[in-house]
Amino acid sequence: MTKIWLSGLLLAIPLLFGVAPAAAEPRHGLAMQGEPALPADYDHLPYANPLAPQGGILRQAITGSFDSVNPFIVKGQKAANVNTYVFESMMTRNYGEAFSVYGLLAQSIDVSEDRKRMTFVLRPEARFSDGTPVTSADVVFSLATLRDHGLPRFKSYYSKISRIETPDARTIVMTQDEGDRELPLIMGLMPILPKHYWEKRNFEESTLDPIMGSGPYLLAEIRPGERVSFRKNPDYWGRNVPLNRGLWNFDEVRIDYFRDNNSAFEAFKKGLADIRIETDPGRWSQAYDFPAATDGRLIRESLEQRTPAPATGLAFNTRKNLFADPRVRRALVEAFDFEWLNENLFFNLYRRTQGYYSGSELSYLGHKADERELALLGADAARIDPAILAGTYELPKTDGTGRDRKMLRQAVSLLNAAGWQIRDGALVNQATGEPFAFTLSCLSKEQEKVALHYQRALRQIGIQVSIRTVDSAQFQRMLDTYDFDMIPVMWYNSLSPGNEQDFYFGSAGRETEGTRNYPGIADPAVDRMIQALLAARTREDFVAAVHALDRLLVNGFYLVPFYNSGSQWLARWRTIGRPDAVPLSGFDGAALWYAGP
Repeated sequence: MTKIWLSGLLLAIPLLFGVAPAAAEPRHGLAMQGEPALPADYDHLPYANPLAPQGGILRQAITGSFDSVNPFIVKGQKAANVNTYVFESMMTRNYGEAFSVYGLLAQSIDVSEDRKRMTFVLRPEARFSDGTPVTSADVVFSLATLRDHGLPRFKSYYSKISRIETPDARTIVMTQDEGDRELPLIMGLMPILPKHYWEKRNFEESTLDPIMGSGPYLLAEIRPGERVSFRKNPDYWGRNVPLNRGLWNFDEVRIDYFRDNNSAFEAFKKGLADIRIETDPGRWSQAYDFPAATDGRLIRESLEQRTPAPATGLAFNTRKNLFADPRVRRALVEAFDFEWLNENLFFNLYRRTQGYYSGSELSYLGHKADERELALLGADAARIDPAILAGTYELPKTDGTGRDRKMLRQAVSLLNAAGWQIRDGALVNQATGEPFAFTLSCLSKEQEKVALHYQRALRQIGIQVSIRTVDSAQFQRMLDTYDFDMIPVMWYNSLSPGNEQDFYFGSAGRETEGTRNYPGIADPAVDRMIQALLAARTREDFVAAVHALDRLLVNGFYLVPFYNSGSQWLARWRTIGRPDAVPLSGFDGAALWYAGP
């Protein structure tokens, strides 16, 4: 066996008559825990219509701009959905499950019991859009290129592959040293780049050339900052792969860019766009009163989402002495008047986000800690609020007046216990006389509205809050360096939280800049629960570990939680059809079709 190094990756290539590594049992799919839900002979995804009409155009209106169509690098503002329509991976997810992948470019995957060794076998018919076969050399090239020259997240995952073998043009054997159980799925989802296209180009430079992949669409019209469109490849190799049946039904997908949300909405109203995901409760409640929305030409739907709501809110920086005491943080959490906000700003369309996996089976709420959880928590269970352990703790509800004295008295009581008292209308430290004052930094006018409401509430108990609105570059620097007192943040979680949880909440992030551990959480019990969920082999053990992690995070009061709609607000013209079934996360644009005038 000859061996070479490719940009730091050990690549083993057999001699001409070498023997390929012995395979175990190739599978059609792989689940994070347990077995994939779809059988080997499945015909299509459960949320796709295999009989969907083909043809037509799907038009979308979004805000922003772009100056590059390379979605894999740091440089440039990326055009939307290039990765989705143009590129493919060896495996692809079924979004009707928590986390399972099935063969796309690859016909099979085989993993060792400890998941340190993974073997992918490519389909013989897999082709890039110029008709060139997809080979194991393209996979090796993709891994090295994305790891060494792509976005930082690629390096963090792909660097775990210590060895790669290509016994033939269709077989790829990857080895890791750590035994990360999620890694085989992540590697299956790696975008596959055409080596012959990129080896003579500078991958790290932004580009407006119609770059090539193996996906169902080709880049067609590219007008920087104005429009990007995708045209279906008539020779697409994968139209009959079960994963694709009922998807990619339009001949063209066009995305037009607008300066702001109002302009994009006006384009939708005029029929210049076919679908819209609405995120503004005021607009959803009051602005859909134009003729097409009232005479039936437009369909409005609230699609249930069964994945965790984004964990959003105002993060305390516990690196600051002011927020080091959890009693202080709890007092400020409970002083937040969501009910007033919901009625006066959000038309009562929101619900409170309870915990970090709210609205899903992974939420602690409604689940009493069972024997599995208690065993994981050990002695740390004793420091968790009994109501949180019982799964009954919910964020307090106010009377909605914006001045609920009962709630504010409870907050003051907690602050008193932590060494603060009100003197001459100001909350001060009992020992030093120092006033309780901090800065709340915002990025947008919407955030500022919420901040002003919170400022008024805290002023009633003598707390001085200064509100500072900064630009996006400054806001990102504050996040990266943790140079803030309090700041709005968001974590997205799926039904299969994994390695990213350490990046979000792991103790190393308290001192290491650039993580998403914005509050500065440093709790060995949190670290243990993250390791437990990563090591879980059954769904039951996994859910227990996530429940325990959720309880620890909620009990730490690291965040003033915000709110969520619990559903996805979708508006579409009747010319656009969709299947009755939807993925766990809600609407999937790939499953739409043109339903006629």
